[in-house]
Amino acid sequence: MENEILKQRAVLVGMFQGLKDEFSIEESMNELAELTLAANAEVADIIIQNKAKIEVATYIGTGKVEEVRIAVEDTQANLVIFNDELSGSQIRNLEALIGVTIIDRTALILDIFAIRAQSKIAKLQVELAQLKYRLPRLIGMNGNLSRTGGGIGTRGPGEQKLELDRRKIQDRIDEIRRQIGEAEKNRVVQRQQREKNEVPIVALVGYTNSGKSSMMNKLIALSDEDDTERHVFEKDMLFATLDTYSRRIILDDKKTFILTDTVGFVSKLPHTLVSAFKATLEEALNADLLLQVVDYSNEFYPMQMKVTEQVLKELKADHIPMVTLYNKIDKVTHMMTPGQDEIMVSAKTGENIEVLIKEVKHRLFSDHREAIFLIPYNEGTISSYLCETYKVNEMQYEENGTLIKASVSIADYNRYESYMIKE
Repeated sequence: MENEILKQRAVLVGMFQGLKDEFSIEESMNELAELTLAANAEVADIIIQNKAKIEVATYIGTGKVEEVRIAVEDTQANLVIFNDELSGSQIRNLEALIGVTIIDRTALILDIFAIRAQSKIAKLQVELAQLKYRLPRLIGMNGNLSRTGGGIGTRGPGEQKLELDRRKIQDRIDEIRRQIGEAEKNRVVQRQQREKNEVPIVALVGYTNSGKSSMMNKLIALSDEDDTERHVFEKDMLFATLDTYSRRIILDDKKTFILTDTVGFVSKLPHTLVSAFKATLEEALNADLLLQVVDYSNEFYPMQMKVTEQVLKELKADHIPMVTLYNKIDKVTHMMTPGQDEIMVSAKTGENIEVLIKEVKHRLFSDHREAIFLIPYNEGTISSYLCETYKVNEMQYEENGTLIKASVSIADYNRYESYMIKE
């Protein structure tokens, strides 16, 4: 099947609707081409229809359909990918007229997610999104959603024949939601434990392939708990990371925070995916600080930033303090002067990572206060806690207990105020 997947050649079709489009058709089609490559298919040709109004039956009109059919024939393509979402009836009509498999951008993204999902929760979320996408298309696609021959549009975690009726599909959707709900309960318990321990959370957000996982690994490498087994998967491709990873980062002065890597965003992200992955993306909602990682070497990075900010707004996470990291500066020759809340960095070379660490410390630990404690010897657990949690600037063994001088959080400052001595 792998060889068959590699042999797929796709004609890409986009619709330019003038001022109605938020992003340029060139940006959008370039990204569709990258998505196609990420799904292990070749781009045979790109066709753009300039049309203000969508044709109900074929989306692009019969004249353009014939142009696509000829392109498919000339390039020996066996797949056509539309840049916008199609209805079941449109897919059926187009397949009858063109003679090859027709999928849309949503199906393509879902397919990539199906390939990349690793954890049980990610696989469940992908399957849920696929079923929600396919359910309303049962009639338009003749009630049979299974395709023969393998390749894009046919894959899925636990892919069933999907010659299921609506009731069985709905039952499966309900079961997946139940399982995701159970997983979310565990996530809530973990989150509450972190909050109880008063460990701040930093979430990496941004467009897919902007370098979030590379940034995470770079910060893990700076941690006092650095271990290659704690590193996350990274690769120069779209949607390399679908699962949420959290790692404890302990800095050289023992300041500690939880760093979370989230799934990357993409323009025209299917609503089924935003909904299905909400449990995963909610990690960003509970963060104390967001780090938006931007691929500064990508010519379309302003569009990618806009998409990221739109998704954060949709998740109601746009109120959380955010620092923008213009990543991959090792790939460019000209750099702009960063503004407030912006840092030019390279996760690959480590350039300006120390600047980032300084900013994170300022954002998360600015409430820390210098204090001198005299902890009685019979309260050794408190002394141990302070020494393990904070960088101790001075420690002496006095007659009445252990004298500890350290910069501590406001919570611990108030908690152990009775042990404090004034200089």
